[in-house]
Amino acid sequence: MSFASPLFLWLFLPLVLAALLAAPRNRRNLVVAIASVLFYATGAGGTTFLLLACVVVNFLAGRRLEPDDTRPEGSRRGLLVGVVVFDLAVLVVWKYLGFATEQAHAIASLVGADLPVVHLALPIGISFYTFHHISYVVDVYRGERRALRDPVSFVTYIAMFPQLIAGPIVRYREIADQLPQRRTHRLDDIAAGFPRFALGLCKKVVIADSLAPLVDACFATPGDRMTSGIAWIGAIGYTLQLYFDFSGYSDMAIGLGRMLGFRLPENFARPYSSVTITEFWRRWHMSLSRWFRDYVYIPLGGNRHGVARTYRNLGIVFVLTGFWHGANWTFLVWGLFHGALLIVERRFGWDSGPRRKGPAIARRALTTLLVVIGWVFFRSADLGAALTMIGHLLVPDFGGLGETVSAAATNQRIVLLLIGLIILVLPDHPVTGPYLESSRDRVATAARVSLMTAGVAYSAILVAGGTFSPFLYYQF
Repeated sequence: MSFASPLFLWLFLPLVLAALLAAPRNRRNLVVAIASVLFYATGAGGTTFLLLACVVVNFLAGRRLEPDDTRPEGSRRGLLVGVVVFDLAVLVVWKYLGFATEQAHAIASLVGADLPVVHLALPIGISFYTFHHISYVVDVYRGERRALRDPVSFVTYIAMFPQLIAGPIVRYREIADQLPQRRTHRLDDIAAGFPRFALGLCKKVVIADSLAPLVDACFATPGDRMTSGIAWIGAIGYTLQLYFDFSGYSDMAIGLGRMLGFRLPENFARPYSSVTITEFWRRWHMSLSRWFRDYVYIPLGGNRHGVARTYRNLGIVFVLTGFWHGANWTFLVWGLFHGALLIVERRFGWDSGPRRKGPAIARRALTTLLVVIGWVFFRSADLGAALTMIGHLLVPDFGGLGETVSAAATNQRIVLLLIGLIILVLPDHPVTGPYLESSRDRVATAARVSLMTAGVAYSAILVAGGTFSPFLYYQF
């Protein structure tokens, strides 16, 4: 079930909010937990049992992982390692086994052998709920938060439907204090969260989904028909589509969380206004960056053990970041590309960015170009297609757009592409989502009213017409 579907907008969400308002305080988490499992089951089917099995294992392990003078440290550490290995094994088997057997099959075929290829259906949101489980057991083991005694509250944290499928990735320490059963919930929470949800809905349905056919046509163009015009439209279009799709999902998730009475962490902060790749990763998918920082980079030593170890740790993080997104060499290359850029910036002191306006504008343009090139790897079906498109980006030619791309490049899509480009050059502040929530000035008030009236109405028309598509990050 998608947030941008008629079933969710006009049936599921109203029923959940009504049940939440009607329920006594000590049953509100139960409403959220039941609704979340039902929400997940509508899309995941039988793999819902995999999620529930992981929930049971991690919940039972949590209480035994708390610091306790009566329990040997080695026993706790061994249990932590066992649970984390279990969580990662589930992720590896269901997400990467098919890719690994495909590579083994290809290598074996070179010597005339024939190895079977395993195909497993990818459970929706497995990358996200795996990271939530690991965050929970690690934070409890470190003594940063107490383990949950109530299984309903634990299911609420892991399976909360606003963030279950595509984030934000909520570290346990960030939400533990919000999970007690007697959590307050008011109409004010719904009123505060709805404008943020409306913003995300408009981003997704009005802009991202409108650009999707144009982007798909560009990336589906065979290599022998690729031109610079197609490559640039496809690369820029996908840069905008991915941002409005994923940041739109995050806005909707944060708004829905607020409507349920929870404060979820921010996930985007105008990333395309960054003047360095280092800054870009402080602004793009921030919850993922924070997770890798806290549970991989810092435990590996961070930047505390010399330059070489720092570069190694950055490299490991971005190899994992690439493969976390999907089982394909294109994701690995995308991760290595960004990791290499971060290492170069740190090596030459370019990670802080220039202070003067002129050089800052030039660095912002360069950073945006590098990010766009990286997205070509991220979106392409294989490395050959990615390199072909990048070649046409960097070496101009005078070819046209071809019939398919020309047909997809309607006036509406070109206008939306230009609007998205204008947003690219806006200043880095204010960040739209938090500004809409917290500001009470006239501009913010007018924006909230416009989103909740004209924006929602137009988005609803598009949804009713069946023009929405699944969120891009559902595949991860």
